Amino acid sequence: MGKDWGTLAKMSGITYFRLSSYEQKAFSGMIKDGLPNLIRTTQQLVLRAGPFFLGTYLLMEWADAEYRRLNRKPHSH
Repeated sequence: MGKDWGTLAKMSGITYFRLSSYEQKAFSGMIKDGLPNLIRTTQQLVLRAGPFFLGTYLLMEWADAEYRRLNRKPHSH
């Protein structure tokens, strides 16, 4: 009728290594290997993106205060 499952295609020179997700240790070495890397990456991110976010925050605060100042009703005596 046809080829058996698993022999549907013949490829030479290509080797696939597969490991079932049930055989892996998903959180293996996370504290030992992952935590220092997370801290280092966070420090680099703060140093790189922090000034941009701080500048944007200060600009938005100034623009909001200026908008409120310009939309006040003038006092008429």
